[in-house]
Amino acid sequence: MATIATLHRILRQYKTIAMVGLSNSPHRPSYFAAKYMQHHGYRIIPVNPRYEEVLGETCYPGIPEIPHPVDIVDCFRKPQEIPLLAEQAIAAKAKCLWLQLGIEHPAAQKLAQDAGLDVVFNRCVKIEHGRLFGGLGFAGVNTGIISSRRKI
Repeated sequence: MATIATLHRILRQYKTIAMVGLSNSPHRPSYFAAKYMQHHGYRIIPVNPRYEEVLGETCYPGIPEIPHPVDIVDCFRKPQEIPLLAEQAIAAKAKCLWLQLGIEHPAAQKLAQDAGLDVVFNRCVKIEHGRLFGGLGFAGVNTGIISSRRKI
């Protein structure tokens, strides 16, 4: 598990994030996290074969197609997809493999660590940034629903 000092170092030093599985829907957690990080000065590289562009950035079908350096590979994918993504992050010379909330894959994590990457798992980049750096402006997930109705 990454320590607070490690998380702080990663988020302070690494400024280019390839977000694998980034959705173009404002209601999806990946979109909200990407928009938050972009707002806080990070370069977001969307990785999703469904889109050509997300948040004003060119979207790539996979990590191997990204033509420039990447610091963090942030994965919004199922655990069974993580081994391939770890291999691709290593091949791309990324500095960190970040697995979002609920995602763990010990073998892939070890592979990435053995290759010299920082590994963060079961954590949200947006939540950690807000917690460590006081990310003002995005306090929660905006569902766009405003209601005072009680659920019955």
